[in-house]
Amino acid sequence: MKKSSLTIQRSFSEELRKELVSHIETGRFTVSQVTREYGVSSRAVYNWLYKYSRSLKKGTRIVMEKDSVDKTISELQKQIRELEAALGRKSLESDLYKTIVDLASKEYKTDLKKNFGDKLSPDSKKEK
Repeated sequence: MKKSSLTIQRSFSEELRKELVSHIETGRFTVSQVTREYGVSSRAVYNWLYKYSRSLKKGTRIVMEKDSVDKTISELQKQIRELEAALGRKSLESDLYKTIVDLASKEYKTDLKKNFGDKLSPDSKKEK
């Protein structure tokens, strides 16, 4: 006598599959919860995910970033402030050097810019 096993084969509608996939994507259910509650294999659930999911496709990798976008933006803004401050210091330093050269030119009554190959300053043209 042959022993027969009674296996129940269930069929899930496409609408229900899509709904379960959306619940998994939003985090309301996990794959293991769906397999327990609906009595379906995890392989079947993953097949549904690959078929109906917008983001979970076979062969697709999801890259999780350690740093959040907000942290990256705040770091970049901090770097911008530091660079602007450095630029301001260099600009003041440049102005100081120009003033020193102009004062030295007046003191020694010679155009130091002309003697060292730089363009004549607008003030030195007026004095001559």
